[in-house]
This record gives sequence, structure tokens and C-alpha cells, in this order.
Amino acid sequence: MRNLEKPGRSPTHGKHGMVSTSHTLSSAAGLDVLKRGGNAMDAAVAACAVQCVVEPESTGIGGDNFCIYAPNGSTKDMIAFNGSGRAPAAATAQWYKEQGITNIERQTPHAVIVPGVIDAWQTLIEDHGTMELGELLAPAIDYARNGYPVASRVALDFASQVDLLKNDPAAMRTFMPGGKVPKRGEMHHQPELANTLEKIANHGRDAFYTGEVAEDIVSYLHSIGGLHTMEDFKNVSGEYFAPISTNYKGYDIYECPPAGQGMIALLLMNMMKDEPVDGVDPLSVERLHKEIEYGRLAYQDRNVYCADPNQEDIPVKWLISDAHAKELKSHFDPTKAMDPLPPVSMPLNESTVYISVVDKDMNTCSFINTLFSNFGAGLMAPKSGVMLTNRGQGFTLEEGHLNCIAPNKRPLHTIIPGIVGQGDDAVMTFGVMGGHYQAFGHMQFLTKLLDFGMDIQEAQDAPRVFAIDNSMDVEMEGTLPAEVIAGLEKLGHRRIAPAKPIGGSQAIWIDRKNGVLTGGSDPRKDGCAIGY
Repeated sequence: MRNLEKPGRSPTHGKHGMVSTSHTLSSAAGLDVLKRGGNAMDAAVAACAVQCVVEPESTGIGGDNFCIYAPNGSTKDMIAFNGSGRAPAAATAQWYKEQGITNIERQTPHAVIVPGVIDAWQTLIEDHGTMELGELLAPAIDYARNGYPVASRVALDFASQVDLLKNDPAAMRTFMPGGKVPKRGEMHHQPELANTLEKIANHGRDAFYTGEVAEDIVSYLHSIGGLHTMEDFKNVSGEYFAPISTNYKGYDIYECPPAGQGMIALLLMNMMKDEPVDGVDPLSVERLHKEIEYGRLAYQDRNVYCADPNQEDIPVKWLISDAHAKELKSHFDPTKAMDPLPPVSMPLNESTVYISVVDKDMNTCSFINTLFSNFGAGLMAPKSGVMLTNRGQGFTLEEGHLNCIAPNKRPLHTIIPGIVGQGDDAVMTFGVMGGHYQAFGHMQFLTKLLDFGMDIQEAQDAPRVFAIDNSMDVEMEGTLPAEVIAGLEKLGHRRIAPAKPIGGSQAIWIDRKNGVLTGGSDPRKDGCAIGY
């Protein structure tokens, strides 16, 4: 238990249902759905739709979605859903080569994949929800049309993207009214997005993929050199997959299969499962050095093997095997950081929203939605107010690489919802935000919770580190003790201060014996866990 004389927050407890998101208005919308009789999936979609309005830099309907869902809290019936988008049918490595394009830049149409969000929401609600999509979108429509107060973290993110927003007329008009980004506590409106959400509410997914909205997006992307067509939008369809898992000290950790990096989270858990924890300080130099180095080794695999399983053969079973974890660990040197490092190439942590929901029937939902970077590609369809993802930057243009761009292919995805099970029961829904950090973040959160006895909120509050780029640089949050930072630097890790707090997270633990739900929400965002 935390020292109650110090600033911070305690875990949230509830009996009948709980929602945890990174924005208070989103959590409130989800809880309202639960109290009106909706289930966990209904609440997750309603909460996410609100976040697409009030946290628009982090997520939007022009992005991607993944979900893991345990009906009645049963891991036997659990499903994983991939609601991510694909490259246009005309996108080939040869075409980019002929255009002299050697790298997919962020604020270009080539970074934009066809959005999968609306198809995912409607499919998941039709298959697992109890309410109508239109009803669930009502709070988001209201906030977009009538305004919402800009939260602190949202204001920070807005201010960091001024140069990007200035490059796109519609984005600048929407997010820089009067030439300035809104400040904390100011009201902000998105009338074009309100109209689009209302069309979807009235007519379902087709209003996004076959009508005026799709035409607006496609024509805009065409005008700046994109390959997207109306047929690409018409053909959008998410897919169900069986979750993948590993056992960690009696708990089953469930993740989505590729093209996401969930398998890397499982690999990291396998690497950590035999590490001593008795008498170990989870924030010691020795422990954090091990986490950083294991992360570097695991992410080397991520950049080779995370790709679309519909188009590539991904050796998932081998990657999440104990034997592979043991082999990677053999390269670890407790006395110094690896130099040269394994070849990795990844940007700093990015933006996403993650949502945990459990309802009165123990339906357990782990739900994640993203534009990838803050404001995605920085491109907005001018009539519909849809901000577009830059997830296409997850592709490479290197021919022969598993993740090389190809027609209708999904790129490497960073967003990974998670569920923890014990026997046939789901015992926790959890997730970590922050782009590339997420797989590493799953390991950091779970080990602090399961190994070191931290409560669900303490495990999210704890200082974070994350190795970046092909260098000796490691992001280390300022809350890490100075002597620990100095010790890590002595081992060869070069500390850089994160531009923003590293990631975010939400989680809800299910105590069936006592009939209590316990939730936490990351203080690096402006959200909360709410139960009743």
C-alpha cells in the first residue's frame, strides 16, 4: 500500500463493473453504458468513441483497433480481433522504387493505410455487444459538436505537434483555431467529425466505407499522390484469431498474434520467468540493466518477424518457446551494456489509447485503438474531419523483408491488448500505451505486479526505462533515483530524458472469491479507473 501522506492515487475498487481509460470523460461514458445495462464490449466502444474526440492526437476513427474478449470471463471462449487496416491494393515495393521513394515518410499519403476502426467497432458490437452502435456513439457526437474541455496531457500533446498541424489546412483549421492550439481547460469543437460520427450512427459502417466519407478521404489522398481507392475502402474487413499465450508462474498471459508485437511481450515474459525476485529491488541497477538488455535482444526479433501472417510465414511457436528465450539470454552480460547492439530501428514511443472493461457478468474486454503517432500522419480529410493514421510507416520498402509493403498487406503493429488468465478464468484485463514501448511495457508492468507484490496502481506508477534506436541511448524517466541512473550509465547505458512520459496503461483485476474488481490507471495520462 502506498504512503497516503504522499501525492498519488490508490487502486479503485468496485463490485458490479469497472472501466479504466486514459481520459476521465471516456471512463465516465463507459461506466454510464454499464449502469444502463450494456456489457463490457458496449462500454469499450462507447468509451473509445469518446476518446477519438477528446483525445484526438492519440486515437481516431481513421486508425486501427485490436481487441481480446473473454465472454463471462472465460478463457476457454476467448477471442482476439484484428481490426487493423491494410495497404492499398496498388501498393507494391516496385511502384515505390520506380517513384524514387526509399522510405515511407510520416506526413505523406504513403504512410496512410485503409482505416479499420469502424469496421472493427461494428463487427464487435454485432457479435458481442448488446446495444446499437448508434446509441454508443451518442456521447462522442455530443462532445465533437458541442465541445469538450482540453485535458492537461492532451494540451501537451497538441503543443508538441504545431509544426505538423500547420502543414495540413484541415488539420490546422480544426486543431489550431485562430492559429493556436487550445490550452488546458479551453473548450474545443470538431463539427466535421461530429457529422461523420452521426452518419455512422445512422447508417453503420457503410457510411464510412462506401459513401461521402470514403470519397472525401480517397479524393484527398489522391490529390497528394496516394494510391487508395474506393474499392480498398469497400473491402475492409477485420479478422478473428485465437490469442497466443505463455505461462508465467501459474498465470497465462494472452496476447494477439502477429502482425502485432504481442509475441515479443510473451518472449520477454519467458526471458524473465526464471529470474530471481526474492530480495531483489525491482528498481535496482542490476534488475533494470537486465530488463534493458533483454528488451534489446527481443526487439531484434520483433523487427525481423512481426509481419502480416496472411502473407508471410511467421515462426510464432519458436519465438515464444522457452528454448528461444534461453538462447537469447545467453548473450546477456551482467557487467556491461551490449556494444555493438543488436540491429534495431525504431522511433520513440508513440500515441495510442487503451481501455479495460469488466461488467457485472464478468465479460472481460481488453481494447486498444490508435493513430500511431500524435495526430497520425498529420493529414485530415477536409470535409469529414477524419484524421488519418501513419501506421504505414510500420512497413519497410526492403524487398524480401517479411514486412515489405505489398498489396492489401497489414504492417507491423505496436498496439497489443492483453488478458491474464488462471485456469479457465480471466483474472485481469490490461494494456500499455506508447507505440514501440508496449511489448516492453507489458513485461515491466506484469513483473512488478506478479513478482514484486506491487498493487495494480503502484505497478503502473513505477518509473520506466526504454532503450531506443541503434545506439547506447536509453530513455529514463526523471522519477528514477539519481543513483540508479548513475549506475546504469556506468554500465554503458546513456541516459536521455523522455520528451514526454513513457507510455500509459490501464488494468482491472478480477477477484472472484471476494466479488471485487480492482482497477488502476496510469498517471502519465489524464484518465481514471471507475467502478460501481
